[in-house]
Amino acid sequence: MSKAPSEIQRAPITPESRESEPRREQTLTVPGAPASTAAPAPARTGAPAPAKRRDAYFDNVKYLAIVLVAVAHAWEPVMDGSRTTRALYMIVYTFHMPAFILVSGYFSRSFDMSPAKVKRLVTGVVVPYVLFETAYSLFKRYAGGDDTSITLLDPLFLTWFLIALFIWRVTTPIWQSLRHPLPVALVIAMLASITPDITDDLDLQRVCQLLPFFVLGLLMKPEHFQLVRRREVRLLSLPLFAGALAFAYWAAPHMRLGWFYRSNSAQEMDFQWWTGPVMTLAMFGCALLLTIGFLAWVPRRHMWFTVLGAGTICGYLLHGFLVKGAGYYGLFDRHEWLSGPVGLVVVSVVAAAAVTLMCTPPVRRVLRFATEPDMNWAFRRSPAKR
Repeated sequence: MSKAPSEIQRAPITPESRESEPRREQTLTVPGAPASTAAPAPARTGAPAPAKRRDAYFDNVKYLAIVLVAVAHAWEPVMDGSRTTRALYMIVYTFHMPAFILVSGYFSRSFDMSPAKVKRLVTGVVVPYVLFETAYSLFKRYAGGDDTSITLLDPLFLTWFLIALFIWRVTTPIWQSLRHPLPVALVIAMLASITPDITDDLDLQRVCQLLPFFVLGLLMKPEHFQLVRRREVRLLSLPLFAGALAFAYWAAPHMRLGWFYRSNSAQEMDFQWWTGPVMTLAMFGCALLLTIGFLAWVPRRHMWFTVLGAGTICGYLLHGFLVKGAGYYGLFDRHEWLSGPVGLVVVSVVAAAAVTLMCTPPVRRVLRFATEPDMNWAFRRSPAKR
């Protein structure tokens, strides 16, 4: 049996700066730009090297993606009465997580299981997963009135992305050693789509089906993003999104949303087994095209929201409490007007504004103990170099 959308969607686009490499590794070097755009090498005076500046483009990608995640989650309880909203929901779900996963893979290229990278993985992914998986379980138990047990093996709502990122990142050396990693990842995704008995532990079904986007990110180079941002690509993306909207509007009453969540096999959704591989390839192609269109329109320069790209982990992990809390409180059931055109606009604006506030520097500082803990006490010091 397929899962209900509210349960399947345990996690949409931490876009998130936590999925990327540490700030010192995210330089301002613009793809295709001369080397002088990067921070100059420090003089050999014994002074500490200055921290490299963040790339505004990727911070913009992360922020805009997390806004799409929050808005799509807010649409879910109120979209049943609107064919247009369901069509928009399908389009957003086609590419928003693949785009975020692709960027996460791009910033995982340097992961090599060195002590510093392992520490970063533990403090930036494992610790937030443990804390927020526990928090969401307690929230569901006491606010939702559900006798939910606390387990770290069955990710709840948003937290699946963190455990997926952990699995993808620790396997990075394997993908980088293969001659043709993307075809191998696609085969794994297709096999997962026809394997109904994959354990629910760690949400492995979704981990396998979304793996190709992470592997593709590992293969990308700065010049690829330069190509994506060409004017010709932006112009071509306009008819692409228009056609996607038209198709989604036609397919909205008929297409199962489980194909977008990628957390069930074809058989679990009552389809023939062969539809799994076919839809896996079709969804990969559609997601890739829409992701390119999305990335093409993201501003390259510093915007008012660029600084929020560093705090998208907070927006990602916190907005779920707002969406789930509204559902537990019965807000959407009590106010049926929220399913109408005006209500959908209000829901979208509130979700976008709320997640924006959750990404601000003050919130990031308050949550640093959970999302960016220091934890030097838990790790051995690297031996001093002679």
